[in-house]
Amino acid sequence: MKAIDLHVHSNYSDGTNTPLELVSLACQKGLAAIALTDHDTTEGIEEILTYAKDQPLEIVPGIEFSTEYLGRDIHILGLYVNPYHPAFVKHIQTFQENRDRRNRKMCERLAEMGIDITYEALSSSFEGSILTRAHYARYLLEHGYVKSLREAFERYVGDHCPAFVPREKITPNQAVSLILEAGGLPVLAHPILYRFSDRVLETLVASLKESGLIGIETVYSTYTPSEERYIRRLAAKYDLLVTGGSDYHGQNKPDISLGTGRGHLFVPDDYLEALKKSYLRKFVPAANEKAILFFDLDGTLLNDTKDISEETMCALRECVVNGHRFAISSGRSHTSIHKLIERLSLGEFNPLISAFNGSHISEYKSGRVLKTSGLDIELVKEIRNLAVEAKLHIQSYSDTEILTDAETEELAFYRKWTGTTHRIVPGLIENDFQPYKLLVIHLTDHERLVSFKEKIEMEFGDKVDCVFSNDYFLEILPKGISKGYALQILCEHTGISISNSYAFADAENDISMLQAAGHGVALLNASPAAKEVADFITFTDNNHDGLAVFLKKLAEG
Repeated sequence: MKAIDLHVHSNYSDGTNTPLELVSLACQKGLAAIALTDHDTTEGIEEILTYAKDQPLEIVPGIEFSTEYLGRDIHILGLYVNPYHPAFVKHIQTFQENRDRRNRKMCERLAEMGIDITYEALSSSFEGSILTRAHYARYLLEHGYVKSLREAFERYVGDHCPAFVPREKITPNQAVSLILEAGGLPVLAHPILYRFSDRVLETLVASLKESGLIGIETVYSTYTPSEERYIRRLAAKYDLLVTGGSDYHGQNKPDISLGTGRGHLFVPDDYLEALKKSYLRKFVPAANEKAILFFDLDGTLLNDTKDISEETMCALRECVVNGHRFAISSGRSHTSIHKLIERLSLGEFNPLISAFNGSHISEYKSGRVLKTSGLDIELVKEIRNLAVEAKLHIQSYSDTEILTDAETEELAFYRKWTGTTHRIVPGLIENDFQPYKLLVIHLTDHERLVSFKEKIEMEFGDKVDCVFSNDYFLEILPKGISKGYALQILCEHTGISISNSYAFADAENDISMLQAAGHGVALLNASPAAKEVADFITFTDNNHDGLAVFLKKLAEG
């Protein structure tokens, strides 16, 4: 059994370690997972996920909300929050604005007491951090006004001290609601620290449980054995999951170590498995009903070597055996998708196929074409001329091949990416065939593609839709055609309710599909825009079987 730590702070709030340092330290200690739970901010999550991507360490996206109850500061942890959820982001921005006003007032009070400090000076000293009283204490220590951090709190910034300004806070129940809205799991942090009577603490826990509280921090750095036993009894009484963490802050709490607290802390990784099961509690079709599963390919069903791992394949097979339908939804051509199906032995699943981002919809085994959509030929010519003028590679497609004006580095890259053959066809049009889509490629300058997208939308926005499938590929599609459109067509075709549709994806061109599906799942490696609209985010990325846990849950029913 491995150790984890589900309560960790970085320098994005009042910790002293950067996300990179936290990843390095956690790996050195052999931890299986850590939760980044900075105070009232999720700013460090994307950074720490990036650093942990190729490490044997799972990152739990989290936050720690400061709330008020009976005049005391109560902390609510949010684990597996979606840091891109629009309403959640808006609330956090409001908290940060309130914190900013409070920090300016505290600086003014300190200045009135003869301390040489301004808000700007404090901010520049801790650039990139969400300022807390710990930063004030460190500033006072570093500038010689106090001899210890403790003295700074006792004389200046502690509760009831001259420079202290209370923050505007939400209630614990409001914090629970915000976390649930962002798809996360709300947990009451370190309840022993509030020094409530048993009756008051139980009243709080009962109220939070009614609001949707999922867990309670049962293992914590400062708990005595009897305190831990008491919280375990409380968790059992109110049917709450047990969690644990060190509340690591780096040098701001020098007696607390990551993963081990004061030396004897041990949080087992089976706590995390219970949390994952809770996160997936809504991830099942209606009773006795079958689902249709839509998979993007690159960055989702496929890992970075364009393969499917054995674990993911087994979970997918189990879903199909249990009666769920399998659909591939990709920007690739249907020819490329067929080759991939054959190479990966996916034919046994008889997939439904949405190719060209929804412009060509078909059945695999029968070869029956259900729906196609094409771009007007004159429009293709105009867009092609604009691409040539902008010195951008552009290509269209026949039923079986890429059609392009010239051999380019971009063409070679795309062919390697998809394994599709090509022909040189000046003007991109052959035999008056209406292409399913156009693809504009640039391998080094995404902003050039962004500018071209804006130009196309300005001139032809009533006739086409433009969307990125990654930073290199700009897709130009017939107006109204998308992966979301294809999802609706295939749900109608199969007779499966959209409420029982599941979309798994990672990129901007998948957003319509994530929004249209009854359940939208973004991979951990997905773009922020895709995560923003997703109902769920996987625990690991496409290179580490991110889909497997979710597919196993579907197979179980």
